[in-house]
Amino acid sequence: MSTFVVDRSDRGKLALTGPDAKTFLHGQVTNDIEGLTPGHGCYAAFLTHKGGMLGDLRVFDVGDELLLDCERVALQELFNMIRRYKLGSDVELHKRTLELALLSVIGPAAPALAGRAEHDCARVSLGGADVVAVTTDVGTDVFCAAADRAAVRAALEFPDGDEAAAEVVRVERGRPRYGLDIHAGVIPQEAGLNDRAVSFTKGCYVGQETVARLFYRGKPNRRLLGLRLSAPAPAGSELRLGENVVGKLGSSVVSPELGPIGLALVRREAGPGDTVSVDGVSGLIVDVPFAR
Repeated sequence: MSTFVVDRSDRGKLALTGPDAKTFLHGQVTNDIEGLTPGHGCYAAFLTHKGGMLGDLRVFDVGDELLLDCERVALQELFNMIRRYKLGSDVELHKRTLELALLSVIGPAAPALAGRAEHDCARVSLGGADVVAVTTDVGTDVFCAAADRAAVRAALEFPDGDEAAAEVVRVERGRPRYGLDIHAGVIPQEAGLNDRAVSFTKGCYVGQETVARLFYRGKPNRRLLGLRLSAPAPAGSELRLGENVVGKLGSSVVSPELGPIGLALVRREAGPGDTVSVDGVSGLIVDVPFAR
């Protein structure tokens, strides 16, 4: 895979400051925020009281603040949640969506500007500008002031890519996207997010009871799986196993290496090895990430 740069400045971005910032956010999201130290971050979800996902986010401890990054479709719910529940806490909420640009360097040659682990972060200089660099699963993200975007982009000596190319990489790795593969009716375990997004040793948070009960005592009715398609199919297409609808296609891309592939939440009566009909084409259900 070649290395390229995608401008993702339209993603949702907020920041929290104040002595209670970590304690407050720790009580609202699924992962361990109080355990973060400067230079590190994590992935988390924020939920309804019944455990459904209102959105997902990345949280970075950059020393003087917590920088939050989320899908734009989840930004308003995240903003509302923080504003609603921070009353009584010494926390300040800052809007950063328009103030900060975000450039994602995707590929094996991405510069190592922060630590080695996913979500590690560091304040560094790039193109003469101060930036926050973040290690991702596929490269490096660079947050910078919107006014510095051009200078920072010029310092990243890789060709422009586009969101479609980035989506292929994401789907190949089997990572769901909020608003496309997952939504408010999905519990983290159904989307395969427990290992990445949920701490089972932290204190209480909104929706914890449902998440813990399903993990310790239950079995989800569906799970995130991959589809190898015989031809491209549109997102939202029903998956049919015989006469039964067993899911809907979420992400749908054409991989240069794997051909047409997709992600879907599949009911447990179907699983890897089964062939389903998807909008008139066939789809083989497989585990994710996709094996080459």
